[in-house]
Amino acid sequence: MSADALPASLQANPRLSSWLRIASDGHVAVSSGKVELGQGILGALSQIVAEELGLRIGQVRMTGAVTGASPDEAVTSGSLSVQHSGAALRHVCAQARALYLARAAADHAVDAADLQVAAGEILLGGRRLSSYWDLADPALLDVDAVPGIPLRRVGDYTVVGFPQARGDIADKVFGEFVFIHDLVLPRMAHGRIVRPPSPDAVLDSCDEDAVRALDGVIAVLRDGSQLGVVAESEASAERAAAKLGKSCAWTERGSLPDAAGLRPWLQSLPSTVLEFRRGTPAPGTVRTLRASYDKPFIRHAAIGPSCALALFGGEAFEVWTHSQGVYNLRRDLGLAFGLATERIRVRHVQGAGCYGHNGADDVAYDAAWLARGCPGRPVRVQWSRADELCWSPVGPAMAIDLEADVDGAGRVLAWRHRSWSPGHGLRPGRGATPTLLGSWYLAEPFERVDAVDAPRAAGGGGDRNADPLYAFASYDVACRRVVGVPMRTSALRALGAFANVFAIESFMDELALAAGEDPLAYRLAQLDDPRGRAVLEAVAVASGWEPRAGPAGEGTGRGLGFARYKNTGAWCAVVAEVRVDERVRVLRLHIAVDVGLAVNPDGVRQQIEGGALQATSWTLLEAAHFDRTRMLDTGWEAYPILRFPDVPRIGVVLMPGSAPSLGAGEASLGPTAAAIANAVHDALGVRVRALPLGPERIVQAMDA
Repeated sequence: MSADALPASLQANPRLSSWLRIASDGHVAVSSGKVELGQGILGALSQIVAEELGLRIGQVRMTGAVTGASPDEAVTSGSLSVQHSGAALRHVCAQARALYLARAAADHAVDAADLQVAAGEILLGGRRLSSYWDLADPALLDVDAVPGIPLRRVGDYTVVGFPQARGDIADKVFGEFVFIHDLVLPRMAHGRIVRPPSPDAVLDSCDEDAVRALDGVIAVLRDGSQLGVVAESEASAERAAAKLGKSCAWTERGSLPDAAGLRPWLQSLPSTVLEFRRGTPAPGTVRTLRASYDKPFIRHAAIGPSCALALFGGEAFEVWTHSQGVYNLRRDLGLAFGLATERIRVRHVQGAGCYGHNGADDVAYDAAWLARGCPGRPVRVQWSRADELCWSPVGPAMAIDLEADVDGAGRVLAWRHRSWSPGHGLRPGRGATPTLLGSWYLAEPFERVDAVDAPRAAGGGGDRNADPLYAFASYDVACRRVVGVPMRTSALRALGAFANVFAIESFMDELALAAGEDPLAYRLAQLDDPRGRAVLEAVAVASGWEPRAGPAGEGTGRGLGFARYKNTGAWCAVVAEVRVDERVRVLRLHIAVDVGLAVNPDGVRQQIEGGALQATSWTLLEAAHFDRTRMLDTGWEAYPILRFPDVPRIGVVLMPGSAPSLGAGEASLGPTAAAIANAVHDALGVRVRALPLGPERIVQAMDA
């Protein structure tokens, strides 16, 4: 097979040498613009490289992303790393293999078509002629990619599509892996930012001199309401920041909404609307059904708070970060400090796992801002748990109204979807002003901008998965992006797809029960997507689904959820088994998923399981807490997440396939939430339409 056009990431970064370096010591160094967040992407990409170059996995070394040295692939997000970076590397390695075989053929006066590669050795009929290492020449790869390069046939794969153990797991389990939190640089100092007590607080005064006099303090820095300390040790920095914080006088104002009235508040805000429609309503409407669903603001709740290191040499910065987009961060740092991006180098170092825009970029700004006041010394900044919970961007709240016109058999003739949500994108590097937290608190602050949504062609935001995948005669969708929101909202795993799929799939269950039909049969009757039907049928078999047309109502229940992520990505169906007593307990999740060609089947299962567990936590427990002035989630007591005793058993069925690979990281989130909600209804005969599904929500639904 051949590539008729270059993959998008390769079009943006066409030089082969920016992706690949073949060394004479027997290994290949590979650079990707996608970063490792714990999702195992570097392992999957190394399999693609090994497959296409004819190497063993151990001969591939993946290097961390560094601005100026790695390809610029924007942000690691959207479950697109295998699709984008994997496709690019596959082509790069195929072209590199062709170039090296051509060189070997010329050196030995043979036909390149007769040569093969095994573990980097170049063979002619089983006889060794040369190797990549013998021919290692940087000039060979200092060329641009060209289309039309023959790629290995999927049927010949021996590495891709087969389970591979991740090389980083043992070190991480036994505490030997060096995360960014563990990084120590020569003459490293420690910094802390003194945060305001509330998002709109203004610093009136503080006693800087008293803190400067403390032992071990290197600097106390203030610019408007941005305030921080640098000290010789972490303990000294903590003491100094605490003393400085106690001396501060702030002016606060109540700008946050009523947490108990998010729906009317969202609907009252100014907004822009995105509308899309398909078909025209079919005649024969017998009744119209309506339901409303709600999702609260949700926190990232990363187990390890954000951390960064920065060094300012007087004219340039070097920054170590676990940001998901090193180039985007560099652009915003350039804006914030008035520097050309060429004078800023940003290096990715693994941190705590995170799916979405958490505090990693903000803490990098903090470290750089403090380091600028201490030229020549690297400054390490570690956020606190309260910083991470209260100051990183939150996943947007959403309010969704659904309507369906149905015929006499209960089948949908027309579908209407209305939603209200803040924007889901405030990542750095995408606008004319920085979105870095500290830059909004300077004496001359940068403009506080509203979060936006990506265009639908790029996956959307609040509108993600708002259009149903079912073969309805017509649908009419209007998604309102509200503005003027006092919280910083931004991307959190699956973006709007989580709430939209929760709502759509809950409503599909309601429609099925109103029609007196089994929820699975009802979906299949209105779905003409063959791969979607296949995952539904597969999860039905795996779970032992028994048809029913009404809730069991006996305290235990089963529910179904289904979606194709973004309607362009992976297909996923989930059956949840729950027991409801004093609270909801998820006992088991059966999942079927179609990601096309699974590069590493074990990695896909891990991603699907991880997404389902996070969705379980969101569905049962998580909601940001705040009053009209302050964020209140300062620790795990205030913001509980799923704990090990409540982890359900999970079984994942991977659909076989050789179609192009699709991402797995976000496919299971929405279907899991819907499956749990539908299972709760099956267990109680009561519909809970607002997340999380805590005891108080269930009592409210029963009272209603």
